[in-house]
Amino acid sequence: MALINILRRITYITIASILLFSCTRIGTSELGLDFLSQDAIGTKDTIIDVETETVVMPDSLRIYPTDEHMLGNLTNDPIFGSTSASLFLQLKPSFYPFYIRGTKDSIVVDSAVLVLSYKGFYGDSTKPVRIYVNKIDPATPLEVGKYYASNYPEAYGIRKGTSIGNSYLLDFVHAKDSLNDRFENAASQIRLKLNNSVAYELLKTYDSNGAYRNDTTFRTAFPGFALSTNAADNHNALIRLSLLDSNTKLALYYSTSATGSVTRDTLVSYFRFNYYTAQNANFIQRNRAASEIASHLNGFAKDSLVYVQTSPGTMVKIKVPGLKTFKNKIIHRAELIAEQVPDDARLATTDAFMTAPNYLFLGVYDTATKELRSVPNDYQGATNPQLLAQFGGQKITKSLHGYSNVATYNFNVSRYVQGLIARTDSLFDFRLYAPVNDSIKFVQPYPYNKIHTTEYLSTVLGNQAANGRVRLGGGSHSKFRMRLRIYYTNL
Repeated sequence: MALINILRRITYITIASILLFSCTRIGTSELGLDFLSQDAIGTKDTIIDVETETVVMPDSLRIYPTDEHMLGNLTNDPIFGSTSASLFLQLKPSFYPFYIRGTKDSIVVDSAVLVLSYKGFYGDSTKPVRIYVNKIDPATPLEVGKYYASNYPEAYGIRKGTSIGNSYLLDFVHAKDSLNDRFENAASQIRLKLNNSVAYELLKTYDSNGAYRNDTTFRTAFPGFALSTNAADNHNALIRLSLLDSNTKLALYYSTSATGSVTRDTLVSYFRFNYYTAQNANFIQRNRAASEIASHLNGFAKDSLVYVQTSPGTMVKIKVPGLKTFKNKIIHRAELIAEQVPDDARLATTDAFMTAPNYLFLGVYDTATKELRSVPNDYQGATNPQLLAQFGGQKITKSLHGYSNVATYNFNVSRYVQGLIARTDSLFDFRLYAPVNDSIKFVQPYPYNKIHTTEYLSTVLGNQAANGRVRLGGGSHSKFRMRLRIYYTNL
């Protein structure tokens, strides 16, 4: 019997060594529950309580040209409050000095149309959204080469100037309709007709010796477009737009004739968004003052409800004090589990419209360096989809406690917990949030944990700005409790 116990202990130590020193991701199919036979080794499981608190994310959000841009208002979200999003952008000629084809004196102006590439919406699509188009105020132009912090519009003071077109009412039912004519064969376009005076200015007044001489002269003459909506119009959705898509452009329609010709050609010239030379600013403002979340922010430790709002948004602080006394174990699986708390009063309305983020990120906060960093040993970067999926964070909908379509998020922290036990690694508090173009300190898994780089959490992970919010059960919730579940064997 003594020999059997010795052999069993050697087996445990061998397993622990594999857990600690292998750089291979651990999953249940590799070194999890099915690794141990049911009657050979006494695998146990336990739930360790967590303490949770919601805080506003202080970091600034930047939306890059490759990202989707938001326009609109969320006016009816009793849990998270209201949101407003405005957009400033430049569309430019493809070359300078630019000129309109044909003979200038023969040009007959038809129209100017601002075309936007529609990618979808977030919120309630049953109400149309009215879009307003203005020139950017020449006194507050966009700065060349600047990436604007989306959640701090007051820091820049960019203003809309004069109106340059009638408002446009976007009906989501027809937003993806097709357009087929001699100039276009496309779908999912939002087309805003500009005033005739603007069309005349762009086609007849400007020329290669003046406004179209170079980029600077054009930006001075025409600073760009300011797109906005009005919360008083009683819509409840954000429109998702793509600037780099070929659908986004300024279309100038006109007819002209060559010198001495009596035949007129109907033509179109396009100005587009150029990644390198055009500027954009997408400002997104949150107002949580009169919402449910307001009474749960900043300072409510051990809260039973916690709130994650996609950036610019909120995050959850998570403490696991019970790990301090969790000793002498071999960890087969340690998993942080977070579950949505459905809104009983609005299951078919707000809860259905305001969906949960596609992806949540779990990191840790290093109090020594005051940095957000990766979970030690378990997070191995976002560039490998398989490793990222094994770590977790992707939204999975389940049927729980009599509710359907409950958003859940799971995170594999097995190697982190094993390191706490076997090497007495540092115990960190977790941070849970929905990233959009964030960055963290990425520390390589042990034994290479002296090496660190900066990891960028871009929109490729699944979240676009302001799309997604979820109320989660905190560590003390009676039904949808956030928890750390561990499968282990005693040493």
